Amino acid sequence: MTRRWLVTGCSSGLGRALAGAVAEAGDLVVATARRPAVLEDLAARHPGRVTVAALDVCDPEGCRAAVAHAVECFGGVDVLVNNAGTGLLGALEEVSDDELRAQLEVLAVAPWRLTRLVLPLMRRQGSGHIVNVSSVAGRMAFPGLSAYVAGKYALEGMSQALAAEVAPFGIRVTVVEPGAFATRYGTSLTDAATCIPAYAQSTGETRAGLRGMNDNPTLSRPETFATHLLRLVTADTAPLRVPIGPDAYAFLDMTETAAREELAAARAFVTGTIEPPPDGTTPIASGQAVAPTAPGL
Repeated sequence: MTRRWLVTGCSSGLGRALAGAVAEAGDLVVATARRPAVLEDLAARHPGRVTVAALDVCDPEGCRAAVAHAVECFGGVDVLVNNAGTGLLGALEEVSDDELRAQLEVLAVAPWRLTRLVLPLMRRQGSGHIVNVSSVAGRMAFPGLSAYVAGKYALEGMSQALAAEVAPFGIRVTVVEPGAFATRYGTSLTDAATCIPAYAQSTGETRAGLRGMNDNPTLSRPETFATHLLRLVTADTAPLRVPIGPDAYAFLDMTETAAREELAAARAFVTGTIEPPPDGTTPIASGQAVAPTAPGL
């Protein structure tokens, strides 16, 4: 079958690679970006299969217009990919209320809004697929990314609840959790306006790792991400959460181990049978990164 896709954040990186792969596979795609001119070459290479729409996902009217554009051009939406994102670097104490709101607007509110807009279409047709692009930071915490982590955790929780809500309508939900990919993500990160030098010792490694992601030739290519996502959408079944990239599995294996250790320590605490670890160290808090080295965001 020919699927009709609506993909946000297609100006570069993972989103652009996905839009191109969708068209190459013979499907139809509405590729969106805040500056749609950067997608003109993609549309020219795939006439009739790629249509471009301007979209700032923080603009409610723009979101409605993008969905309407998909209906007008292709008759509906079979796959929504909430890929647009941005990152805010800063320890919790450094991040203002306004900066936090702006981060959550992109990472949680906008996917919620776009999903809400396409669900009536999908319920009527009795099928559909919502794909939310999260991160390994949606299941583990990196110091210096408090606001970003909060947004990705919210996206993952929303997706899990959504999957149960829409399953009776034949609608699937997938959360993809990329590791590090060779994109320009490092240059798109914004520093919090407030800088407290004391936090350099706890957040400096995260900052350096993220900046080092820019077009790193040793990292996975965006085209690999696109290939995996296409397989997920065309497969009959798939897990709710799907990490993509070998480093993603390494990070999340560490997280799962830490979570089990923390649960055991908590159970011992409440039952009054606390015993120190045999090596004398303190257990790691669940989901906390021990040595952050350029997570995929």
